[in-house]
Amino acid sequence: MSADQPSGMAPLASLGQRFLARVVDTVILIVLDVVLSAAVFGGDLSNPGDAGRSKEILAGAATFIAYFLYEGAMTAARGQTLGKMLLRIRAARLEDGAVPGGVGWTRAAVYALPGVLVTILIGPLFWLLNSLWCTWDKPFRQCLHDKAARTVVVAAV
Repeated sequence: MSADQPSGMAPLASLGQRFLARVVDTVILIVLDVVLSAAVFGGDLSNPGDAGRSKEILAGAATFIAYFLYEGAMTAARGQTLGKMLLRIRAARLEDGAVPGGVGWTRAAVYALPGVLVTILIGPLFWLLNSLWCTWDKPFRQCLHDKAARTVVVAAV
């Protein structure tokens, strides 16, 4: 066993696998945003500014809440979002390698809910810091949402 792998657990996922899994999940987020924005703006997305700033904020908040529900439910139930399934990686509890269960919701909350603050720039800055954290974290390459939930991302074996 190497020093950068939790005892008795599958190998840590590579940064490339994590990045590509997030790209897939971001595409899902964009689709959610388009669908929810269309619902909020009555299907007319040609000029959403006419609907007012409050509808834009409502649509953005609804998108990140929906993303939180997607991320939380899938991570709690199986440790994998669709992106992680595609890349054959999963989130695991740090102490025993098990599927995150309830802490999957904590992980999802720290990852997705700051996006609700996108209109005041805090959300995107936190999201960037959170996502990059695993590039320098030692020894388990955890992002901030992993640290909050005490999870790691490993190969799905």
